Amino acid sequence: MKKELIAILVLLLCLQVGRAAESSWIRINQLGYLPHGVKVAVWASKSKEPVASFQLLDAATEKVLFEGKAGKAYGAYGPFSQSCRLDFTQFRKSGKFYLRAGQTKSPVFKIDGNVYKGAADFCLRYMRQQRSGFNPYLKDSCHTNDGYTVYGPMPDGTRLDVSGGWHDATDYLQYVTTSANATYHLLAAYRDFPSAFADMHKADGLDGANGVADIMDEAKWGIQWLLKMNPRDEWMFNQLADDRDHSGMRLPSQDSVDYGWGAGKGRPVYFATGAPQGLGKYKNRSTGVASTAGKFASAFALASQLLEATDPSFASILQKKAVAAYELGLKKPGVCQTAPNRAPYFYEEDNWVDDMELAAASLFRSTGQRRYFEQAYQYSGQEKVTPWMGADTARHYQWYPFHNFGHYTLALNADDKSKKKLQRFYREGIEKVWKVASRNVFYRGVPFIWCSNNLTTSFAIQCGLYQRLTDDQRYKELEQANFDWLFGCNPWGTSMVYGLPADGDVPVDPHSSFTHLYRYPIDGGLVDGPVYGSIYRQLKGGPFTVLIPTLIFNQILLCITMTMATTVQTSPRWTELPLLFIC
Repeated sequence: MKKELIAILVLLLCLQVGRAAESSWIRINQLGYLPHGVKVAVWASKSKEPVASFQLLDAATEKVLFEGKAGKAYGAYGPFSQSCRLDFTQFRKSGKFYLRAGQTKSPVFKIDGNVYKGAADFCLRYMRQQRSGFNPYLKDSCHTNDGYTVYGPMPDGTRLDVSGGWHDATDYLQYVTTSANATYHLLAAYRDFPSAFADMHKADGLDGANGVADIMDEAKWGIQWLLKMNPRDEWMFNQLADDRDHSGMRLPSQDSVDYGWGAGKGRPVYFATGAPQGLGKYKNRSTGVASTAGKFASAFALASQLLEATDPSFASILQKKAVAAYELGLKKPGVCQTAPNRAPYFYEEDNWVDDMELAAASLFRSTGQRRYFEQAYQYSGQEKVTPWMGADTARHYQWYPFHNFGHYTLALNADDKSKKKLQRFYREGIEKVWKVASRNVFYRGVPFIWCSNNLTTSFAIQCGLYQRLTDDQRYKELEQANFDWLFGCNPWGTSMVYGLPADGDVPVDPHSSFTHLYRYPIDGGLVDGPVYGSIYRQLKGGPFTVLIPTLIFNQILLCITMTMATTVQTSPRWTELPLLFIC
């Protein structure tokens, strides 16, 4: 009996030791790190005792290759009682390694100049999977009967071909708001980082090269749908389908929702009137058309610039469409929000001058006409900082896009005085976020609202754009911390991008019909991100079974591409590119 008691005590002691060893964690970027880039991990513990030092070891030989002092103790964050940053930026050798702080070990990670290679193209898998019309992932067609007009100058129910584009998330609504922004990001990523993208798919998304980078195939898919949603200069549509779509999980090819024209036979397409809309119990608060018109114009203008050499006739059409869309925005200033129906949720966009700034700046670059610069510059002063930056909350898509590309685009062709002013606008936004981020170990200054991961991505992009304009390196670690958050350096130790890295801790049960019903992977999809419990609990229409509820267009593609590009600095800058960016 005595021996049995001793054995039990030993067992309990072993269990206690095991639990103690598991009370601390080291969070890393699971994709890895660039040799000359910022390299910081986070140590976090449920004990209040801080760690003093750490070591970097070769994963194969377990030889200690680098020793460093732990950063300052940041104290509590989330479930942790103590935390600190482990900076090993000075270590620049390539290979596979892990970190050790006391008895705590990190997962194995890579340091290599090609560690992000292929990541941007990987994210395009999700865009192809979200295609409406012909869906190359399913090798089937869906929503080919879209759509029937509502709110337009024509009779309601008029048939208009608006098939194509991308579904917004695991639901199958489609918005110009997000689609035009996604298209612009795809175009901008290719403009700035063409060597980061391969040609492995045809224009229809099926396997096979076609002499065009896959990212441009995807951008053209978006442009073609935007043209359908803007069939005449004075006709602009903003939305396809509405929340009647939320009738359960199913593949898009099996959509049988009846909007009044028969089950699965067609969906309503909303004309952009500039006035409040909503066919059911709830309505939006639209005040104009400029937020949508500006997004149309900037996407058309940038596409025109990029296609001028290879398809001049199509580029000319897009240039004319860009001018017409911008002019409509001038005539109808204000926000064009998406339309709800049965539920009170919609994209509550409250800003529009950022969209018109980017549109005017894009037209100045493509035409050289000074009036566009002057108008863009005037718009820039009306929203110097994207309003969510530094705030602790915001309504759903209240300040969208989540970063203002207009400041950057305008600064590229600005005189020194104007350029410095635009740079300052970016810096003011970054400083607002840094004021919050500097207080915690993860450098987390993004509020936990819906789309927090997209805000994170946008903020990282803004840091990168600021650095590119100024050569100012002071926010490099902050930028990298936001990038690292998306790939595992966060309290949960999980990547926020499905399937990336392939051998990492990644989302396994996202809110997607593809995964939920058929276990189909949704490679490259950026999960929406953590939200405050107070926001989650207020949702109507539950219960919800996942913490991260939805997927939207991934800006992560541009963010990755930028990260690949900002290794360090030779002259000219951004020569070592392999980055990611999206949204």
